[in-house]
Amino acid sequence: MTAEFSIAGRRIGAGAPVYVIAEVSANHGQDYETAVRLVRGAKDAGADAVKLQTYTPDTITIDSDAPAFRNGTGSLWAGRTLYDLYQEAYTPWEWQPRLKALADDLGIQCFSSPFDPTAVDFLLAMGVPAFKVASFELVDLPLIRRMAQTGKPMIISTGMATEAEVDEAVTAARDAGASQIALLKCTSAYPSPPESVNLLEIPAMRERWGVPVGLSDHTIGETAAVGAVALGACIVEKHIVGSHADHTADAAFSLDLDEFAAMVRAIRFTERALGAAVLEPTPEEAESRRFRRSLFVVEDVAAGEALTDRNVRSIRPADGLHTRYFEAVLGRRAARAIKRGTPLSWDLLEPEPAPAGRQAE
Repeated sequence: MTAEFSIAGRRIGAGAPVYVIAEVSANHGQDYETAVRLVRGAKDAGADAVKLQTYTPDTITIDSDAPAFRNGTGSLWAGRTLYDLYQEAYTPWEWQPRLKALADDLGIQCFSSPFDPTAVDFLLAMGVPAFKVASFELVDLPLIRRMAQTGKPMIISTGMATEAEVDEAVTAARDAGASQIALLKCTSAYPSPPESVNLLEIPAMRERWGVPVGLSDHTIGETAAVGAVALGACIVEKHIVGSHADHTADAAFSLDLDEFAAMVRAIRFTERALGAAVLEPTPEEAESRRFRRSLFVVEDVAAGEALTDRNVRSIRPADGLHTRYFEAVLGRRAARAIKRGTPLSWDLLEPEPAPAGRQAE
């Protein structure tokens, strides 16, 4: 049984529409008006929520150029120090209450990922409806407990995590008072190759932890997100960017606003297409059922003539006897002349003779 979960009255889980989160991250490029356009664009694209990140370079790391503080080869940010990258990527805190107020006015939810206890307090004062635990912070148990103590819903990303680490994080949150928790399947590779996404973990995670499960997606395009919904994801988080021409820190694995809107449409289509686990014809199929196959006389047949596989066939439409009777009617004789194109029915056939030694009733 999956635990009930909601954010500011918006139910999330089985039977509810997928909760679509537009992640702004670093794609504002340190320009407030760009951040405003992204919030407005997220609303126009059909997102349910827009998510920020609340940290400063000094609350997330230290200013050091030692090898341990540099991004490795193969990264989008290879060679850059963590401090330098986060200096470029962070969302100024003075923007965040204004962006939250804008989202409220637009009718879209706004919350954030805090990266230290001061950010939790800041967001609590700002009135966010939920907290997001970033994948890299899943192992920061004191931070998770601080969020849980607020009583607000928590969405926890699981990138890089082992089962034991997710267990520890969920237990820490629950023990500290969190009663509404969702998990996001996440691959912390930027961008994520499709073979590393492992969407089949979504139903397994739901079964394992008994909470709503979604996807935090870093692949290119919308396909993984739509596939996740088909597997039962009830939350989809995806980065947005104003344009692929923007050279912001996370642009390479983000959707532009038109692409994000297309993803939302595909998700809503998939929700409708999933329907119910009922193998029955739908009302929309009533007309089509008229054109299924049945038994028809396909050559003129004289009265008393035997039916054969030449003058009776299984064809469309469905006006004749069911095809299950094909072998049973072969060899039977016509009760009267039958024209080509007549749907076969029992009254067109002579009665079968009674078995030998038995009188007809």
